[in-house]
Amino acid sequence: MIAIDNTIVSEHLIEKKFVCDLNACKGECCVAGDAGAPLDFEEIAIMEDILDEVKPYLPKDGLKTIEKYGVFVIDGDDGEYVTPLVKGKHCAFTIFEEGIAKCAIEKAFYDGKITWKKPISCHLYPVRITKYKDYDAVNYNKWDVCKPACACGAKLDVPVYKFLREPLIRKYGEGWYKQLEMADKMRK
Repeated sequence: MIAIDNTIVSEHLIEKKFVCDLNACKGECCVAGDAGAPLDFEEIAIMEDILDEVKPYLPKDGLKTIEKYGVFVIDGDDGEYVTPLVKGKHCAFTIFEEGIAKCAIEKAFYDGKITWKKPISCHLYPVRITKYKDYDAVNYNKWDVCKPACACGAKLDVPVYKFLREPLIRKYGEGWYKQLEMADKMRK
């Protein structure tokens, strides 16, 4: 484990290799699982504010789900705020392009309609953060749907933390990320 500021970081972020390969996995992380994407409480207001700009990107089933439940639900298993699922399946913000699941929020961002990319839990995946009273535990989450990403990362020799540079800086800042880079260099 690596201690940086108020975080404890799993060494797997340095040791494991990872680069998303959407052509191979088809965006399965937006579809698989038993709950929607985890949301920070502060993100709920952002999602409500941008909803009108995101609506044109949503398929009918996603829009109906959001109209029924709102932009979040509370996961019954752990009481976490999560995006709603369409009929217990994919995230309500999922769009499908050429058979690949993608994020409607992110699509609106890239089209210049909004300035917020997507929930941080989605942007950080395969990293998951567990918040404790005095620190965040920053862990690599191994999931079978990401086998193609692990293979691609190994082929390209890209550690998880380098693949996730942008979202890690978004979450914890440039100084935090530089400390993680230094921890990697010190291991070699």
